[in-house]
Amino acid sequence: MSLEPRDLTADLIRFRHALHRDPEIGLDLPRTQEKVLRELDGLPLEVTTGRDTTSVTAVLRGRAAATDAERPVVLLRADMDALPVQEQTGVDFTSRVDGAMHACGHDLHTSMLTGAARLLADRVDQLRGDVVLMFQPGEEGCDGASIMLREGVLEAAGRTVDAAYAMHVFSGMAPHGQLLTKPGVMMSASDGLEVVVHGAGGHGSAPHHAKDPVTTAAEMVTALQVMVTRQLDMFDPAVLTVGVLQAGTKRNVIPDSARFEATVRTFSDENRERLQHIIPRLLQGIASAHGLDVEVHYRTEYPRTVTDLGETERAEQVIAGLLGEERMSRLAAPVSGSEDFSHVLDRVPGTFIGLGAVTPGADPQAAAFNHSPQAIFDDGVLTDGAALYAELATTRLASLAAEPPSHRAAGAVAPA
Repeated sequence: MSLEPRDLTADLIRFRHALHRDPEIGLDLPRTQEKVLRELDGLPLEVTTGRDTTSVTAVLRGRAAATDAERPVVLLRADMDALPVQEQTGVDFTSRVDGAMHACGHDLHTSMLTGAARLLADRVDQLRGDVVLMFQPGEEGCDGASIMLREGVLEAAGRTVDAAYAMHVFSGMAPHGQLLTKPGVMMSASDGLEVVVHGAGGHGSAPHHAKDPVTTAAEMVTALQVMVTRQLDMFDPAVLTVGVLQAGTKRNVIPDSARFEATVRTFSDENRERLQHIIPRLLQGIASAHGLDVEVHYRTEYPRTVTDLGETERAEQVIAGLLGEERMSRLAAPVSGSEDFSHVLDRVPGTFIGLGAVTPGADPQAAAFNHSPQAIFDDGVLTDGAALYAELATTRLASLAAEPPSHRAAGAVAPA
């Protein structure tokens, strides 16, 4: 008797709760890696772990492929890291790690991919190619995807993957169980801005004897917002948010310096490149006008998440066939969040799928969204997520196997 997705429900919930109680942040996730390896133990997988990060890569060799030279390869990805957030959900499996929480739902992604591994292993005799399972640390600002790419995840099966898929749950925005797609630009590029304003400290009662970096930094924060609305086309938007603003130790002391950090999101390569020049020029001009100095560090991070039209349409067909057309909708506009899966999609065709994990019956527009300490992701989407991962791989391998190898996007390469 073949394994059905519903047979995995209890195990997926158990595993997701274990991950949620014990979150880890960044690129070093040893306890999470160990849990994933235990879940995969006993399956017919070729498992390797990362050298520079605690990643897990597992290859499942389909037994229905025609020849080794022509076997297609599909990649499925899940991120595993948590956020530096103190959980406030009150759920009975609340994080036991102070200051860390799976506030973005990566514990669900990891659980769903382990479930997909079990489903795919059960149908290995019917798989017409190989599946690479990419369990990735460090998605939250650490660019773990680039590390795994450098270590050869795309070539783990012996040739470059033909297609790649990832999913992401949302604790708000979309109704429970709703799947979201968008061909083309789906998510913004993400860059980081760090600014230090250098002045000269003094007594708060005599600012004319000092060079106040606080007022200058405040002017810079406001000027950045005005700049976005006045120097960029409204139909090619950018989002600039200052999330860190630090200065001083006491109300009557003018400090020597002030600093702030911002995230910069863009939807076109043109605006991304332009802001790298506009922002330093603006901040240096303001500092100069007040007789102060400024250090501006503009750091490029994740590119835009651009999905392939063909792979997105194929994924939509799989969703409709597996779960029903009513469960699927296309986003009308890109999301201003960012993803390091964008690096994978820069290299191979693929798509990215959103999944509403809001509590059933809750208003998705009022629910606490990803990264909030109150964000709650419902376990009820785990089974469908695992089934969708497995079906995406199964159906795409079948269609790739029916194509001449010369028509595929990826060619044979030596293993990394």
